[in-house]
Amino acid sequence: MVATPGDAPALLALQESGSQVDIVCAQPGTPDERAAFDRAVADCAARGVRVAGEPWVIDAEPGKITALVLDALRELRPLRVATLDPDPEHTSIDREANRPVVTEPPLRGSVARATVAAARTYQRECGSPVFVRCHRAGADPRLGARGAARHPLPLRWLVRGVDGRLSAYLPSAAGVLRWTERRAGGDEWSGPELLEGPDLLPGLEVVQDAQGYVHLFGLRRRKRADGKDYVDVVHTTQYQSGRPIGPWHPVGNPHGNDRAKGREAGFPAAAFDAKGNLHVFVRNIGHSISTRRQAPDGRWSGWQHLRGATVADELVALTAASGTPEVWARTRDAAAAIRWHRETPSGDWALDTTAGVSPAPGTLSAAPEAGTVRYRYSGSNEVCVQVPGAGAVSLGGPEGTGAVAAAAGVGIQGWGCTVLVRSGESGACCVGAHADGRPESGVWWFDAGEASVVPPAVAVDGLGRAVLALLGDDGVLRLARQEQGASGLAFTPWVRVGSET
Repeated sequence: MVATPGDAPALLALQESGSQVDIVCAQPGTPDERAAFDRAVADCAARGVRVAGEPWVIDAEPGKITALVLDALRELRPLRVATLDPDPEHTSIDREANRPVVTEPPLRGSVARATVAAARTYQRECGSPVFVRCHRAGADPRLGARGAARHPLPLRWLVRGVDGRLSAYLPSAAGVLRWTERRAGGDEWSGPELLEGPDLLPGLEVVQDAQGYVHLFGLRRRKRADGKDYVDVVHTTQYQSGRPIGPWHPVGNPHGNDRAKGREAGFPAAAFDAKGNLHVFVRNIGHSISTRRQAPDGRWSGWQHLRGATVADELVALTAASGTPEVWARTRDAAAAIRWHRETPSGDWALDTTAGVSPAPGTLSAAPEAGTVRYRYSGSNEVCVQVPGAGAVSLGGPEGTGAVAAAAGVGIQGWGCTVLVRSGESGACCVGAHADGRPESGVWWFDAGEASVVPPAVAVDGLGRAVLALLGDDGVLRLARQEQGASGLAFTPWVRVGSET
């Protein structure tokens, strides 16, 4: 869904081989835009991406875009919808008015916002999942779909609750979808269930605290009393598996009530420290990081600005071995990652630019081991893990894209192991393992036999088995469980789960 055919090439460049794409435009565009579109379609054909016919032009006027986009969705019945950034990035600051200057065509952002709203309505009408992805206009195609994403997908979206039951959480157009095991380690699941909550933008951060409670974070857009849209961070807690979630609480925005600046806030990352403090990190309009802390008694600190470097929309929050919080971020202008950390729980934030991490865009992730991150090395695309005090260790697996998810403490032939999952060629779910705490022992990767439209996930179930999760191109959750007693790491055939809506 784009404003004109000239906006389509940016999205077409991110499509993977085997995809089939329909293009819907609000306006027909200029001859030059159509020529650029035709070149992009030819490039797609060469890469194995099929573009279905001519662009569908809906001739939308301001105030009527959402209804016409909704009509297009009803006709096309998509699982995935791609559009550009509903909150375009500024190009400069008007110093006199202290306001960001946005030079993108106004129709571009209007179409993106209308697409998010129409997809939300369409999903509630049809009862089937719809997944919206928003991408930065003008982003370098070499960033890839995940590196150019405005609202990231969660990597750790399969988690074990306090009672031992697994739950899966994914962001959809209409809100967070949840699937839940009916009993720990069992084959019967409920879901997908649409959780009650505010109208969220299409991303999600999933975090677990020391008690095992699941915390969900997102960005919402809402109208205030002045009739204008504001964007802020929101948070809710899942205390019991399968039960209603708690209320969504506002975390705020590092730019307060400044609507023009606040709408550009990045997607939140969050982590708990050893004392139970919740730390939330957000990329601000200046492309540095702002953070605030919630104490165990519920009190929030003010926003603190972490200066020293500009960062991209790729933050990873985690807890160091000392129990203190830290946040890693890919830098904006170089293939590098930096971290801010605290030496003590109440100490000052310090910037470390010497970590030696060079991640490909969209590949940073927190590892199960404290203070450890994984990424794909920008020079070779191989998976690496950065071990505190020991430097980077290669885990192989250079094919595919995106970050790596992992679960530690999996028993394999009497050894405690860490099981890894990642996206391979054409979205295939690839699996590997190494001894807990010993990534240098090497990883043998294998194709698990199914492809996923979201990053695959892994968790340990209530019976101690590794469980793989992915989402098929039909929008159905699929699971494979570890076969205990097998010679090596083996999984059951994939099973489709969840039928309730």
